[in-house]
Amino acid sequence: MNKKALVVGLILAVAIGGGLYYRTTQTKSGGVEHAEHNEDGHKDEKGGGHEEGKEHKGEKEGHEGHDEHGEAGSVKMTAEMQKQNGVVVAPAKKQRLAGVISATGKVEANADKIAHVSPRISGKVVSVKASLGDSVAAGQALVTIDSVELGEALNRYHQSKTKLTLAQANMDRIKNLVDKKIAARKDILQAETDYKTAQTELHTDEERLSLYGVSISDLKGDDHKKPLLPVRSPISGIITEKHAIVGELSDPSKSLYTIADLSSVWILVDINEKDLAKVRRGQAASVIVGAFPDLKLKGRIAYIADLVDEATRTVKARIEVSNPGRKLKPEMFATVELALAADAPPVLAVPEDAIQDLDGKKVVFVAENEAEFAARQVQAGRTAGGMVEIVSGLKEGENYAVKGSFILKSEVKKGEMTDEHGHGK
Repeated sequence: MNKKALVVGLILAVAIGGGLYYRTTQTKSGGVEHAEHNEDGHKDEKGGGHEEGKEHKGEKEGHEGHDEHGEAGSVKMTAEMQKQNGVVVAPAKKQRLAGVISATGKVEANADKIAHVSPRISGKVVSVKASLGDSVAAGQALVTIDSVELGEALNRYHQSKTKLTLAQANMDRIKNLVDKKIAARKDILQAETDYKTAQTELHTDEERLSLYGVSISDLKGDDHKKPLLPVRSPISGIITEKHAIVGELSDPSKSLYTIADLSSVWILVDINEKDLAKVRRGQAASVIVGAFPDLKLKGRIAYIADLVDEATRTVKARIEVSNPGRKLKPEMFATVELALAADAPPVLAVPEDAIQDLDGKKVVFVAENEAEFAARQVQAGRTAGGMVEIVSGLKEGENYAVKGSFILKSEVKKGEMTDEHGHGK
């Protein structure tokens, strides 16, 4: 009985011991798994944190890449790169700006140096000696005309010339008779009167021929030549119009040629009504035409109209300009700049090239330090002589990019494109 109880007790002890061992083992195993799970979870968290770190790092790198061009609208550039790219920095200064009024105009021939050539009497064109575009001199014969009226005038001239010769011979004869006391004194008085009358008639006929354009020297020895009337140019210049045709009838009312002296021309411009107080006769003007943009011709206002155009509210002004080489052609369009007196107070001004359009704003690049520029928005005023008045946005003495601002603008745009591309990734 005691043996049996001992055996049962031993079996129970072994069973209980095995259960405790199994529980202990499972507990340890679960702890390990939990530990491993926690470790894995921690690893995952570390992994997530690592990725998050990567993202922060990417943002930081992107931010650093953005900072490479500074803040939005700014750019960094070393002194060496500035020199290579032609970027020049100088302090902003005040200066006196000469005002300028810009106007459009049109080139016209100088009306004081234009001549319409026509015959002084009616006739038929026999020959044409000049053509369109020819240069002619004053007094040069351009056309010859066969005129009945000229023939009649020449006949009267020759008759008067003959009558004068006879009157002079009669007067000389009577003088000899008076000297010999063969003729009475009253006969010599009558002979002298006849001579004076014939002389007056010849002078009248010579004046008529001269009025027609015939020189008396041209008639010597040509008494029997068919009379032809030369039509001469009254001025030196260029033939701009030609209507002379052989065989056509011509008269004083019909222009055969138009001749223009283009050594100087007129520029007719429209001055706005609001600018009339700033414009006066004798004022200096510069003229530029599209065909020769590098040629700037100087002139002065010679005339200002007294009437304002009701539709355009402008006043016509005339500028006379020398035309070397006849480069300015009538009917060309021209740009005119009228110089005004310099302003009394100086204003802050920068070169036109220093101002750039950035995102629809006018900016200048202000030097923050030796290697960084900031695009500063400015308000521009009037322009004169290549300089632009700065109303606001820049202070006197501030260093800015006088030259090379376009390069800086390009760098800013390049930085913006780089940033957008980096964020897109």
